[in-house]
Amino acid sequence: MSLIGQIFFGLLGIGLGVLITIKSEWLINNVGSPGFAQKYFGTFGGGRLFWQLLGILVAAFATLYMTGFLQNTLPNMLKGLFGGGL
Repeated sequence: MSLIGQIFFGLLGIGLGVLITIKSEWLINNVGSPGFAQKYFGTFGGGRLFWQLLGILVAAFATLYMTGFLQNTLPNMLKGLFGGGL
């Protein structure tokens, strides 16, 4: 993908991640809370924590994609770790 496409989809992903993080309460009210989130994160906020962590992960991976880290650096690091190509 071209550099412009990477930047566009990266910014789109960052925006989506920020939106998910900020609107976690709205997501709880309209979409609901995943059952496993209540089971594993129940004492820490359950569904809200799940939606906020999901938003942060989406924004983080979008940033890595936009900068080219996922396409270039990460495979080389994993190749050295696992001793082969991906």
